Amino acid sequence: MPVYEYKCTKCENGFEVMQKITDSPLTKCSSCGGKLRKMITNTSFVLKGSGWYKTDYPSPDRKKAKEQKKPDSPNAGEKTCAENGPSKETAKS
Repeated sequence: MPVYEYKCTKCENGFEVMQKITDSPLTKCSSCGGKLRKMITNTSFVLKGSGWYKTDYPSPDRKKAKEQKKPDSPNAGEKTCAENGPSKETAKS
């Protein structure tokens, strides 16, 4: 169930309420009877770990393409200049 944050326009009292999405928003402050405003806040919902991205479950065609892209050259593990960052000569100028 989502958690919504409200703030009273009269007494500035702020609080959080766990409500169903289908529930009507609260309108009256329980402390002073003032009008409540629903606040827009960041969510605390975070997807972590594997299995949440399209790349975690590749299709058979994608698996084939990935296998074909594997480098066969002996220098495959070396980084390019762009990956290593600017050279000393470039950084000085």
